[in-house]
Parts: sequence; C-alpha cells; structure tokens
Amino acid sequence: MSVGLVIVSHSVKLAAGVVELAAQMAPAVKIVAAGGTTDGAGETVLGTSLEKIMDALNAAESGEGVLVLTDLGSAVMTAESALEIIGSPATTLLADAPLVEGAVAAAVAAQSGGNLDTVRRAAEEAWQPSLSPDPDPDLEAEADPAAPAVSGVLPKNSSPAGTSGLDADEVTAELELINPMGLHARPAATLAGALGAMDVEIDINGVDGQSVMMLMTLGAGYGATLRVRATGTDAQQAVKLVRSEVESGFGEL
Repeated sequence: MSVGLVIVSHSVKLAAGVVELAAQMAPAVKIVAAGGTTDGAGETVLGTSLEKIMDALNAAESGEGVLVLTDLGSAVMTAESALEIIGSPATTLLADAPLVEGAVAAAVAAQSGGNLDTVRRAAEEAWQPSLSPDPDPDLEAEADPAAPAVSGVLPKNSSPAGTSGLDADEVTAELELINPMGLHARPAATLAGALGAMDVEIDINGVDGQSVMMLMTLGAGYGATLRVRATGTDAQQAVKLVRSEVESGFGEL
C-alpha cells in the first residue's frame, strides 16, 4: 500500500503520458489520469472535468492518501473544487509542483514508502532541483587539457559542494558507470527509491542520492565516475546497493 497519485490535465493524452512515465519509475504506486473533458455531443475535448477528477480520486485511494498534480490554472481550480467536495484535507492534498517532474518525484517517493506529506514535499521540491556542483577552477587548471570531458564527473580528490574532507563515520565509494545510457531516468529512480527507504544521508557527486530529480541533473553518462558518500545507520548497506546497481549496469547490459 502506498500514497496514490492523480494526474489532472486539460489533455487526455498528456495526463496518460505522465501516468505512463511515472509508472515506469514506480510500478507499485497507483497513479490515475484525469485528463480532458467532454462537450455537449459527448466528444472528448481539451478541458478539465470535476466528475473525472472525483472518479480518479476514488480510484487512487488505497488507504494511505492521495496527492493531486495539475497542469494549467483552471485545472487547479477544478481540482480544488473536487477536494472541497471530498472534504478529507488530511488524506487528499494538492501539490504546487511541475506536472511531469513533480509526478516522477512523487511516484518515486511513494514507491519508497513515503507518507503523504513526504510525497508532496518530493513533488514540490521538483521546482528547484539543484544543479551538479560547479567544478573547482583550481582543480580544472591542474587537469590534463587533452583529457576528454565526461559529464557528471567530479575532479579527483575534490569534495562535493558543502563538504570538506571525509567524516570518520562516512562510507564512500567511487564507481564508474558502465551501462550505455548512464544515469538516466530509470536508474536514477531505482537508486532514489531504494535509498529513500533507508536510514541514511547520501550524496552522489554532491547531490542528494535520495532525490530522483537531483540525480538526473548530474547528466552522468557512460564512463562517468560517481563519487558516493554516506552516513547513518544504513550507510554501508546504501553504498553496497549503489555499487551493486552500477556494477550490474542497472540491469541494462
């Protein structure tokens, strides 16, 4: 059982596409589309439908609550009307989040067992994904100018942003991506979902390893090095999981 998601869009195809994408990242999460509306002749047209949203809310409910994500302004108003009718503010929430990125982030958080507030926070944080750390200009100057640049790689011996050296309790690893597509959406979701269920603070190349959106900002392709740093009760297990996924090519070899 997990938090359910409802995707509200003016377009039937857009809502269905977002559901398809998010479901690839979180197959155990119930995600329901509420796209489009019907005109007087019964034809599907662009718009939003209170009835469709109400039906979707009921279909997505599994006992853990439902998060609603919308596209344009009038979709927000229609969704708010549906939530008022249902009258369950503690178990049905509307996210202020980008539709596609928010849905993916929320789905991964729900898949990892997050409660409704955690899932909403994951969706809303998709507005402001952190970029990968800026390279140190001093280290760049020391780098071999003939060496090819590899996206997502931190300079050797550098520390991710906001850190200075290793803590005694840190578990670390340096891993090379060997799958042809690198750290694209599905592997990022795999890592973020699994790590999100652990008692660990973990960063990968300086970004939050429990955030699918943060991991995707790295742009780490084939051959890139992932520098992993973890602390907490599950630090050893978390780094072991990342190592296993990377060395298996995320099942894509």
